[in-house]
Amino acid sequence: MTPSEYCQNKTAASGSSFYYSFLFLPAKKRRAITALYAFCREIDDVTDEIKDPNIVRIKLEWWRNDVSKIYNGQPEHLVNQELQQVIQDFDLKEDLLHEMINGMQMDVDNTRYPNFDSLEQYCYRVAGVVGLLSIEIFGYSNQQTQQYARLLGNALQLTNIIRDIYEDALRQRIYIPEDELKRFNITQSQIYTSKLNSEEDQKNFKELIQFQCKRAKDYYKKALAALPAEDRYPQSTGIIMAAIYEATLDEIIADDFQVLKHRIKLTPIRKLWIAWRTYRKEKKRYKQYNKSC
Repeated sequence: MTPSEYCQNKTAASGSSFYYSFLFLPAKKRRAITALYAFCREIDDVTDEIKDPNIVRIKLEWWRNDVSKIYNGQPEHLVNQELQQVIQDFDLKEDLLHEMINGMQMDVDNTRYPNFDSLEQYCYRVAGVVGLLSIEIFGYSNQQTQQYARLLGNALQLTNIIRDIYEDALRQRIYIPEDELKRFNITQSQIYTSKLNSEEDQKNFKELIQFQCKRAKDYYKKALAALPAEDRYPQSTGIIMAAIYEATLDEIIADDFQVLKHRIKLTPIRKLWIAWRTYRKEKKRYKQYNKSC
């Protein structure tokens, strides 16, 4: 199997919403973003699939060393071999790849976040950094687009956190800040056991998730507001990601915030439809923008 084939298989097999947003890219950029996403999946799998934290640390250190070999030698992993060409084509920075691994390290060292400031650092490392790398592949001309990438990364990661509360609890992880749990009178034990025994508990939990959803919604608004008009069409892939993830958030809201009972998922056909509809809308907007210039 070639490095390119491995990355394509890794991305397609994940079933991620990101896969659908890549479909409208030119071949070279699609191959590049697929390699970057495969890298994200590989390091994320280390923390999700290995239970022994010491082994996770060893694995992440191996990934740090192999990332350095992308820039200073010959990497061993097929994903990193594929990334070598991507880095040459799009000048991806080594420190950002290492920062992503630092984000995975936070999953080993922290199972709680005392406040949103600490959680926001995690969101930046595991998602905002991905946004900063992605815009280099998609292309941009205005430096303000970097702020859009950071904000969108936060929005996407906050959506993940809300969607995955039940599954994260099974792994003894809670990403909702501790001070916010306290503010809404929800205990860690209630999250871990998925037990809200009284109407008051159910009301408190619903208000807690409403608060989380509003913050994520605000980040989507701030991200798109920060995206300069001249870079909007080149960044269509990110806008498609935002549309799919925000649709997931809307489904959570429509489901009355029952994230402690099950995980909300969009069907593949709906993701494809959202991706196609959003791309057509952005293409039309781009044509209108060119006419006005």
